Amino acid sequence: MSFEAIKGISDAETLAKARVSEAEVKARQMLADAETAGKAALEAASTRAESELKELRKKAEEQTAEKTAALEREIAEETDALRQKAELKLKDAAALVVERIVSG
Repeated sequence: MSFEAIKGISDAETLAKARVSEAEVKARQMLADAETAGKAALEAASTRAESELKELRKKAEEQTAEKTAALEREIAEETDALRQKAELKLKDAAALVVERIVSG
C-alpha cells in the first residue's frame, strides 16, 4: 500500500471522527433544545389550565350563588304561604272553640 493511500485512509478516518463528533454535539444541542421547548410548553399548558380552572370555579360559584338566592326566595314564598294558611286555620279553630264553648 502506498503512502498516499494510507494518508487518504487516515484523513478519511479523521474526517469521519470529526463528523461523528459534530453530529454528537448537534444531537446533544437538539436534545437540550427539545427539553427546553418541552418544559416551556408544559409550563404554558399548566398556566392555561390553572387559568381555565379559576374561570370555571368563578362560574360555578356564581351559578351556586344564583341558585341559592332563587331557592331562598322560593322558600321564603312557601313559608309566607304556609304562614297565611296557618293563620286562617288558627282563626277557624278559634271560632270553632268559641262556638263549642258557647254552645256547649
